[in-house]
Amino acid sequence: MVCLGNICRSPLAEGIFRVQVNAAGLDWEVASAGTGDWHVGHPPDRRGIAMAANYGYDISAQRAQQFSARMFDAFDHILVMDKNNLRDVLKLAKNDEQRRKVKLFLNEEQEVRDPYFDNALFEPVLLEIEVRSKQLIAEFSR
Repeated sequence: MVCLGNICRSPLAEGIFRVQVNAAGLDWEVASAGTGDWHVGHPPDRRGIAMAANYGYDISAQRAQQFSARMFDAFDHILVMDKNNLRDVLKLAKNDEQRRKVKLFLNEEQEVRDPYFDNALFEPVLLEIEVRSKQLIAEFSR
């Protein structure tokens, strides 16, 4: 899961996806990163931590990291939150195999809105991620 700073959207996606993967009895590695390095080592945004906790998810132990090319080898799927993230991650891909791993989290046209500057977006973003995570797990399990 990749967003800009790895403090809002991708930590929520990592936390929600991990809980759902575990509930499905799957042994998948789930992680998140940001395309930028501003928040490396920092916990998720406090508003995201609080909203996640309201829905039973604990993302407080996560720490931001920057996306790197080595992650192409570590993961089968690299899901990005918006088209800017898509562009930035694809710049690091060395070949078609790596490029095929990268997709928008929601779908080819829809981006996950960034709640960083709008407190009211945290809940709808969380709910959107919850629904899409279930769909992705079903899709990846085939």
